[in-house]
Amino acid sequence: MANYFSIILTVVTLIAGALWLFDALVLKKKRAAGEPQNSVTEFGQSVFPILAIILVVRTFLYEPFQIPSGSMMPTLLKGDFILVEKYAYGLHDPLFQKEIIETGKPERGDIAVFKYPLEPSIDYIKRIIGLPGDRIIYRDKSLYIEPKCKADENCNAIRVENVMVDDAPVYYSGGSALTTYEAHMGSVKHQILLDSRVSPRVPYYFKQAGTQPTEFVVPEGHYFAMGDNRDNSEDSRYWGFVPEENLVGKAVFMWMSFEMDRSSESILPQWVPTGIRFERLGSIE
Repeated sequence: MANYFSIILTVVTLIAGALWLFDALVLKKKRAAGEPQNSVTEFGQSVFPILAIILVVRTFLYEPFQIPSGSMMPTLLKGDFILVEKYAYGLHDPLFQKEIIETGKPERGDIAVFKYPLEPSIDYIKRIIGLPGDRIIYRDKSLYIEPKCKADENCNAIRVENVMVDDAPVYYSGGSALTTYEAHMGSVKHQILLDSRVSPRVPYYFKQAGTQPTEFVVPEGHYFAMGDNRDNSEDSRYWGFVPEENLVGKAVFMWMSFEMDRSSESILPQWVPTGIRFERLGSIE
């Protein structure tokens, strides 16, 4: 089911379109020459094109999202505003989010927005690590991927190599400095953060029947997603897999980035930005 804004936008657009159509097919024929148009139908006629364009763009092309937390640092920071490509993973109807046309599937390394499986009214954003049929092993903060292979294929397991980035900016979590690494996941390279003071929370991992506590076999029609801020991300390790029908789209562009580091002593509210990070604007990788 779509979120409330999508439902309201769809309903209002349909009402405005119905008013415009009713006026064009019925009322216009009954109006005398020079008689002004009814104000209600005139309003519907004027706003319908604008609402229709917004609905089409937001439903099938691009939708803006705000990053609310640091779970995807350093790739995405709190205060970033991004565009999500809605057609990357199929075209869906605006109300029930049922797939109308299949246009593509997530690839390993994509940054995807999806409905949180345990509470679909909440949007999550994570990186796609495991594809359907993959075996994911996350042990001692090291990531291994055993891809699903067809009978005639020779697939090699992927050991994600983490290379420390010496000149990276310093990020913090709860007063603890995080270490930046470049993760080499096959042909995909991206930065991650690790907290040396935090031990793996294996007892809290999602428990899947028939697997070891640090292993996850991705079911068909599902995906395994993780945050780049590895020790500060609630992701598939803890609540399981992302159903394909929960996918919203692929994060592709950052159109605004606000600094949100206002001190507690400031007289302004914490949500008021302290600056703009122009250097972060552009495509997302």
